[in-house]
Amino acid sequence: MKQITVEPAEGKLGILVVGCGAVATTLMTGVLMARKGLTKLVGSMTQMDKMRVGRGADKKYLRYADIVPLARLDDIVFGAWDVYPQNAYQSAMYAEVLNEKDIAPVRQELEQIVPMPAAFDKNYAKRLDGDNIKRVADSQGIPTRWQMVEMLRADIRRFREERQCSRVVVLWAASTEIYVPVDKAVHYSLEALEAAMKADDRQHVAPSMCYAYAALSEGCPFIMGAPNTTVDIPAMWQLAEQTRMPVCGKDFKTGQTLVKSGFAPIISTRCLALDGWFSTNILGNRDGLVLDEPENFHTKEVSKLSTLETILRADDQPELYGNYYHKVRINYYPPRNDNKESWDNIDIRGWMGYPMQVKINFLCRDSILAAPVALDLCLLSDLAARAGRYGIQQWLSFFLKSPMHDYTQGDEPVNHLYQQYTMLKNAIRELGGYEADEEMD
Repeated sequence: MKQITVEPAEGKLGILVVGCGAVATTLMTGVLMARKGLTKLVGSMTQMDKMRVGRGADKKYLRYADIVPLARLDDIVFGAWDVYPQNAYQSAMYAEVLNEKDIAPVRQELEQIVPMPAAFDKNYAKRLDGDNIKRVADSQGIPTRWQMVEMLRADIRRFREERQCSRVVVLWAASTEIYVPVDKAVHYSLEALEAAMKADDRQHVAPSMCYAYAALSEGCPFIMGAPNTTVDIPAMWQLAEQTRMPVCGKDFKTGQTLVKSGFAPIISTRCLALDGWFSTNILGNRDGLVLDEPENFHTKEVSKLSTLETILRADDQPELYGNYYHKVRINYYPPRNDNKESWDNIDIRGWMGYPMQVKINFLCRDSILAAPVALDLCLLSDLAARAGRYGIQQWLSFFLKSPMHDYTQGDEPVNHLYQQYTMLKNAIRELGGYEADEEMD
């Protein structure tokens, strides 16, 4: 088999996070605490999972870092952008995801992470009121989209130099933007996207696209942790190919969709029929506040609704899945803060068409589930870059609600959790010089 050359993970890895809120500060605190031996990063595949390599007498189960050269936790350096100026310690305390006793041991390190002004357009997140935002030097106005790009590129270069990072990954852990439909005239070519940015086309170019463009242009992998359109457009894929950088997204797969992508295969494997799947959530954090705006919720809705159709396939099994009803709702409920609760009501039919129901009530902690996903995506995207893998990273679909795919070529996303896990393991094996020996069917 062909050997893949992976550059060693030498030097510091900068993780620049867009959004220094609940997810980002939970990620930062966990990594900093783990470096001191004060916690275990439960839920992180790169830190906890063991997978098989080899067969027969050569079979063994190893952690990812024993198969491929992952960056070490000790080598990670954090930075951030945010519309609110509070440092990471203040933000972590405000978020109330973690207890003070689990933040205090790394308070000093967190206080040193002060967010840079964000490239922000209030039209894309009307419920946010922060004033730590980029402004044009000679006025108080919002920079043009191209000015945003140039400012963000300068931020990345300065961070890399000041923190002496060998490599930098940019991670979006900020709020969901309003829905931006893909427009072929703007989003299908890099030339057209750049022209739109320079023309300050604020309708078709979201602020998140400026972050992605800046990251890729500065040689940084970009990870979209929200359901924003951002890098899910051919123009960004062309830029990623040009700069030979990985991109992945979109939307961290944490609570309800994780359950959905794991439970739907039970229905399909047993050839049970589906009549309807109703999903609803309550949460009270800043993400819930933003999603209380209908335009922002629509972006999330599109992401969540996409999961079932590639698992329970109407084309393959019209008798079973040709006419089911799928509804998703999210409700802002402040008392719950980050402790999200989801309910799923699933109406199925079995032998001779007799109806049955499945009800799932998941009381989860949003950022506790998202932080390990964010860490894994950063470490694995960095690995991909060092292995010369660029463009869409389909093997990272395991971590994402609405995995990116080249829809211009008729490709379909893989949403089936166990097929996604097979893709992930095969890629790790291949990058580690082992045979990618599991079939995905």
